[in-house]
Amino acid sequence: MAKIKVKGTEITVYSHSEEDYICITDIARHKNAERTDDLIRNWIRNRNTIEFLGIWEILNNPDFKPVEFDGFKKQAGLNSFTLTPKQWINQTNAVGLISKRGRYGGTYAHKDIAFEFASWISVEFKLYLIKEFQHLKDDERKQLGWDIRRNLTKINYRIHTDAIMENLVPPELSKSQINHIYATEAAILNMALFGTTAAMWREANPDKKGNIRDYADVISKVGIGIRNKDKE
Repeated sequence: MAKIKVKGTEITVYSHSEEDYICITDIARHKNAERTDDLIRNWIRNRNTIEFLGIWEILNNPDFKPVEFDGFKKQAGLNSFTLTPKQWINQTNAVGLISKRGRYGGTYAHKDIAFEFASWISVEFKLYLIKEFQHLKDDERKQLGWDIRRNLTKINYRIHTDAIMENLVPPELSKSQINHIYATEAAILNMALFGTTAAMWREANPDKKGNIRDYADVISKVGIGIRNKDKE
């Protein structure tokens, strides 16, 4: 679960089956905090909404039930017609909407559908929602890049430390002697990879979290790994 704030309203974003779902209950709260369910029901019973939901499901959901969809579409517009998200989900096997209970309960919609609902609430709110959602995704991509850099460094560093164990550490050495070899070789390795030792880096960057490998450039690390592999 992630949170974004749109014009003072906190909106929950939920990842499901590798897709982003946005809480339209939170979006409705921006319009009327006491009648969120009524707003969603009024929106979903609208003929244009049903057609939009149905077409979205046909494009994205091979298990969607088009016969049930046609039934709802024929009833739309009648004064007596009512429809809830749960009814739509259960009867058509829809995946574009999710009804959740518990701490983060509410009605969630795939981002495509959530933006449509936001437009029904307020065109201005929809534009701000898209902007804040994009900021969230940009931050996630930056974090992913950080994780990739960290993991690549760990892999490359492990290859080198394994090489030290296999080629430089005689079996008859004591534990303290082995640790000394590792410390010495690790310092040489850090100088070769990053141009500084771990101790020098910590002294120069006392406020940074993590270690020297976390902040190394991923391209240089991969390139060094490739060059070392070519020498074998």
